[in-house]
Amino acid sequence: MSTTTSATGTTGPALSVEESFATPSATPSLRQQVLVLYLGTSALDSAVIGWSRYDGTGRSRPTMGDSDEPPYPTGLAALLDGWRLLQMSQLTAHTTGEEYDTAYLPYEFLFERLVDVGTH
Repeated sequence: MSTTTSATGTTGPALSVEESFATPSATPSLRQQVLVLYLGTSALDSAVIGWSRYDGTGRSRPTMGDSDEPPYPTGLAALLDGWRLLQMSQLTAHTTGEEYDTAYLPYEFLFERLVDVGTH
């Protein structure tokens, strides 16, 4: 039988993936909101040129194109408002001749924040 040690130092039997994911949340009233910002350059303080929002609280159902103005002018403004940066796009060199290709937005920044749904 395999065992595992928790962050608090207690040891117990290892759980299966199904058992682990079926375990009740330690923070049952917290839900995640996700903000995806596409910036004009790789700099976090550059202008937002595209965005998507996802609301794990269930309080709203944002859709693409639901507003004409970005939720923040820059990625840095989102950080200053309490959003946590989870991921940035990998910087890759453009192939010669593809410097101005507009097939995708290369500077994607993924943010999250946790919202307490138990307060409303």
